[in-house]
Amino acid sequence: MALRLLSFAAACLVLAFTACKKDDGATPAATPSYDYASATDEARIEDAFNDMLAQVDKAADANGLRDTDDPCAPTITFDTTATPHTLTVDFGPTNCTALNGRLRRGKLRVSFTGPYAHPGTVITITPQDYYVNDHQVTGTKTVTNMGVNGEGQPYFDVVVDGALTAPDGSWTATHQAHRTRTWIAGHGTPDPLDDVYSITGGGSGVDRNGVAYTVSITSPLRVAVGCPYITQGAVAVTAGGTTWSVDYGNGACDANFSVTVNGHTFPVVIG
Repeated sequence: MALRLLSFAAACLVLAFTACKKDDGATPAATPSYDYASATDEARIEDAFNDMLAQVDKAADANGLRDTDDPCAPTITFDTTATPHTLTVDFGPTNCTALNGRLRRGKLRVSFTGPYAHPGTVITITPQDYYVNDHQVTGTKTVTNMGVNGEGQPYFDVVVDGALTAPDGSWTATHQAHRTRTWIAGHGTPDPLDDVYSITGGGSGVDRNGVAYTVSITSPLRVAVGCPYITQGAVAVTAGGTTWSVDYGNGACDANFSVTVNGHTFPVVIG
């Protein structure tokens, strides 16, 4: 009997059923949910919009020159006659594969009121037919330079209103966020690839199943311009009385993160 019950419990976890229960004729007790769609959708959108800003950072620092060392380097164009000024980051109409293996296509349209490092500058990024690993990224990300904090570090107010759609169009998840992005390393050097940011704040969203959730960063997210992934930090995602913890790891530049819910941890790879 113990073996049968153990096998049954394992099946519930593997299938991540939200209502998987033993039918013994008794009134069923409430069963913990192991469905972590809200947490994984939030992590994927967070990754996509952080990566989008990293691409704009690198494009702006390239001064309009294409990086011939990267087969997925975009074509970069500036229009400084318009007010506000504009920048276009164009990866082309078909997928290209970056050196880190990430697929991209489409354009990022950027408006900016001044240089990125100047207090008061407002930068708005709008993806156009833009896809990462065949997931469509839509919406806007607005970044406002707030000057320096008490430790002399530049920091930015960041507002995101965006969505991510599956490659086959079968689902869309939405994401709204209000964050503080602090430039903790690299702001005194000319090399953009050594830039590192710490991100705090919260947000909300609706996952692929139509479930609304809220988000709180419980440990600052670490984002390095030289890496396409969030490398460290933790986020709490709450929906319907259940809280999932998303852990981005200890600093390694990889696509892995984990989700913990009701005492059980599930490894996830961003795709």
